[in-house]
Amino acid sequence: MQIHTLVTMANRIGQFFESYSDRNEALAEISNHIHKFWDPRMRRELLSQMDAGVTVDLLPIVVDAIAAHRSVLAV
Repeated sequence: MQIHTLVTMANRIGQFFESYSDRNEALAEISNHIHKFWDPRMRRELLSQMDAGVTVDLLPIVVDAIAAHRSVLAV
């Protein structure tokens, strides 16, 4: 899957959970959603691209969620 598509999907998830009043809960829910509904290959590709600095279009809340819960997403 192309990184542009993954970034778009991740940002849509982030936009939904951004409305949560508890930021930590929002970060956890973004991570949980990606872990639960994305194929492991998709998660690995997103993490790999983040490590390479390619995902500059990700929303800050998505970047924070991935950073905070990376160990869950890497599985």
